[in-house]
Amino acid sequence: MADASVFHVELRQFPNTARRFNLTDEELRGEILGPWLQGKPVTLEDRRWSPDKARLTIYEGPALSTDQMGLGRGWANVTKNGRDVTAAALGERTAAPADEATHWIKAEIVRLGETTPPTVVALLNARHPAWRASDRLAVAERAVWEQLHNGQVRMLRDGKPVEAAEWEEIILAWATWSSPGVTLSAI
Repeated sequence: MADASVFHVELRQFPNTARRFNLTDEELRGEILGPWLQGKPVTLEDRRWSPDKARLTIYEGPALSTDQMGLGRGWANVTKNGRDVTAAALGERTAAPADEATHWIKAEIVRLGETTPPTVVALLNARHPAWRASDRLAVAERAVWEQLHNGQVRMLRDGKPVEAAEWEEIILAWATWSSPGVTLSAI
C-alpha cells in the first residue's frame, strides 16, 4: 500500500452495510485497522461493527468524486477501478478474532491442567475486556465443547467424570460459568 494511496472500506454484517470512501493511509490505520486488529469494534455510520461478526473489505484505488459516489454507485466504482487489498492490509490474517481467542483459551486450559469454567471466563475477560460479555462467554463455551469432544479435557462434578450425554446441558447453564461446581481437567 503506497503512501499516496486512497482507500475505500466496506463493513458488512447481514443485513447491514456501511462504506467509507477516500481514506488516507493514516485514517485507514487509525480509525479502522487499528481497532479492528485489536479485536475492538469500529464505529461507522452510527453503528458499531465487531471484528468477530462483521466482514471488512478494503480497496485501494483512485479517489472518488461526489458524482462518482451518487445514487449508490460508489462501491461499484471502487470495485471496478480499484483492487482488493483486504488480506494485505490485515497482514494475511484469515482467522477471526473469536477463532484466535478460542485457540488461545484452549491452550490455556491445557496449560493449567485443571481449571473451572468461571476461571476460563475470567481469563477471556482479562484478555478481551472490550468484547461483549456474551461474545466472551460464546468463546468459552465453544472452546470447552470442542475440547470435550476431541478428548482433550474431561468434565468433573464433585470429582467424578460427567457423562457425555450431560455435557450440553451443563455447558449451556449459566451457573456453570458463574459459580464453582464443575472442574475441567486436561487429559
